[in-house]
Amino acid sequence: MSRRSIGLDDALHRYLLDVSLREPDVMRRLREETAAREDANMQIAPEQGQFMALLVRLGGAERTLEIGTYTGYSALAVAAALPPHGRVTACEISAEFAEIARRWWVEAGVAEKIDVRLGPAVESLDRMLEEGLTGRFDFAFIDADKKAYSEYWERCLRLVRRGGLIVVDNVLWDGQVADPAHTEDATEAIRAFNARVRDDDRVDLSLVPVGDGLTLARVR
Repeated sequence: MSRRSIGLDDALHRYLLDVSLREPDVMRRLREETAAREDANMQIAPEQGQFMALLVRLGGAERTLEIGTYTGYSALAVAAALPPHGRVTACEISAEFAEIARRWWVEAGVAEKIDVRLGPAVESLDRMLEEGLTGRFDFAFIDADKKAYSEYWERCLRLVRRGGLIVVDNVLWDGQVADPAHTEDATEAIRAFNARVRDDDRVDLSLVPVGDGLTLARVR
């Protein structure tokens, strides 16, 4: 929904990037190519990618899960932050997006760290549970169909280990969640999801206004 941190004007956003962004050239080029697409609003902000990489390093993550990969920027950021034996399992419904992402991962030298599971994410997550992957992930990033967020959430709570981190994107939805005039299905779904997570005592919680709003949830 937003390709920059919410609530920043142009000047302050440029300053933020000038003094903090350490974006490799391959990631910059991926972001710029994606920006030319009609669906580019699905691209995460570069400062968000860097923040997620920091979270992965801080948590010592080795095995991570991504729900919604798009053209591959977030998976690239996370994979690059993992140790050499680290792995990303990326759930993506679009073969076209997965092919674009793979091209960039190969160029960045992280393709061997990323396993793509094509198909509806709920089905992919259920298969992982059937495969005995409960509690095997250190970190999960949710950024797919907003109306299915609660379904992704419940499965991630089983797949991510105690002490692991679940990160959920677009929870401020370009500010529309705070505007009663917006009653679209996706907006209402995010409102309901945010309220649900607020009251979920299975996690420690913080919502931060990075990108389009990130919920950070540590599994208890």
